[in-house]
Amino acid sequence: MLKRFWAWYEKHETLAIGLSAGLFVLQLVHLYWLSTHVVFSRLFNISLFNPSGVWELLIIVVDYTEIPALVGVSLIYINQLRKKDHYFKNLLYLFFLNSQWIHIFWITDEFVADQLLGSSLVGIPSGLAWLAIGIDYLELPVMVDTIKKFFTKARVLQ
Repeated sequence: MLKRFWAWYEKHETLAIGLSAGLFVLQLVHLYWLSTHVVFSRLFNISLFNPSGVWELLIIVVDYTEIPALVGVSLIYINQLRKKDHYFKNLLYLFFLNSQWIHIFWITDEFVADQLLGSSLVGIPSGLAWLAIGIDYLELPVMVDTIKKFFTKARVLQ
């Protein structure tokens, strides 16, 4: 069954990489909010971007696209590992990518924002909140590499 799956995946690899990369790039919206609202507020006591209403709802929706993006992009790197292509780099990026699960289930952004923006409701140490933020940024090199993989596969960069 796995052989059939990987045969199907490789037949549709360009589409799979493109869809996964597209979903993954949406996370830039979340990282922009995280940087300009949560991090900037904590470091400089001002927010550069504090959306509300429809904009806040859109950011929440975009944030939930991280789950299918993680699955789709993980498949890209697992397939590369199967081929033993750039093994260490792909293993490292797969680790960076899947550390996001720890971030999602361990400390949600709501807890991080509450802690760093001064709420006493959560009570997690701010060091853990900063660690969760750091984990969020580990997806950036993977995002760049995934986009490159798509353009290479689609023959745009060759």
